[in-house]
Amino acid sequence: MKKFKHGGDIYTMAKKLQCRPEKIIDFSANINTVVPTVALPLSETLIEHYGDPHYKDLKKSIAQKYALKKSQITLFNGASSAIFELFRVLSPKHTYLYVPLYGEYVKASEHFSKNTHTLNRLKGEMPLPKKGATVVFVNPSTPDGRYYDLEDLFALWKQKKCTIIIDESFLEFTNKPSLRSEIKAYKKLYIIHSFTKFYACAGLRVGAIFTHKNNSVQFLQPAWPLSSFDTAYLARLLEVPHHQTQSLLKQQTHHKILHTILKESALFTKIYKSDANFILAHSKHAKKIYKALYAQKILVRDCDNFQGLSKNHLRFAVKNRQDLQLLQKALHALT
Repeated sequence: MKKFKHGGDIYTMAKKLQCRPEKIIDFSANINTVVPTVALPLSETLIEHYGDPHYKDLKKSIAQKYALKKSQITLFNGASSAIFELFRVLSPKHTYLYVPLYGEYVKASEHFSKNTHTLNRLKGEMPLPKKGATVVFVNPSTPDGRYYDLEDLFALWKQKKCTIIIDESFLEFTNKPSLRSEIKAYKKLYIIHSFTKFYACAGLRVGAIFTHKNNSVQFLQPAWPLSSFDTAYLARLLEVPHHQTQSLLKQQTHHKILHTILKESALFTKIYKSDANFILAHSKHAKKIYKALYAQKILVRDCDNFQGLSKNHLRFAVKNRQDLQLLQKALHALT
């Protein structure tokens, strides 16, 4: 297995280039460019006292926002922690990963599953898994950002009595429907959700598993997996008015600009259709492009450690207009 490398490591890059981290233009991390404004005073109560160990207020806010019951929500110190705990509990005999996908699923499956199988969805590999197997599908997908209508596949998985894990961490960057409404009816459905992407708070480590209320009792967690600051801050974020509307509007506008920049550069042989806040592109000169952008303090995501992709793939996050103009100028210098 290739070692999984996450985007957003501006600190290593800054050290190598001998500059401050804030000087790096980070196209490698898929974080919303619309950053909600939240005022959260650091009161004595927030800092000096233990928080609510059950996170009742935050779960109430999440339940209202995502049309869930509080009993269907389990909070974790980031989505990666949720993934590993879920695989520990399930300990699947057979796991089918629809690749490419977030590398933590590969790591978790290889650690806790007896057998790990990969199906390359980019090549149309969609055979049905074994009866009772665990399936993992990221939707919208990463690193290509495509949204899949899973209605038919979901029905077939249910017929096979599969345990179904759907990662919807990038769903809010689209207007597409969620499978959250199926949680009550199908007990073996687990939805992974990260709050840090859409709410532009990667420094907060808050993730969740949405599932049938009877499943939550299986999860082991330390006391207070989330800090009082994390929970209070996220609760405020969920209440910011018009964040969804404003984010989608800018996302659509800047997504089109990024696509045009990549296409007009003529450096890429394929630009993948994307519904999320990032775009995957293929070029036989990807390594050269990566190094040239790196030298100009522009960090993009090389994708050679995603199963199903190669060193010829690069991923670009949707950024603000100023950063997009700098990327355009840098790519133009390569043509």
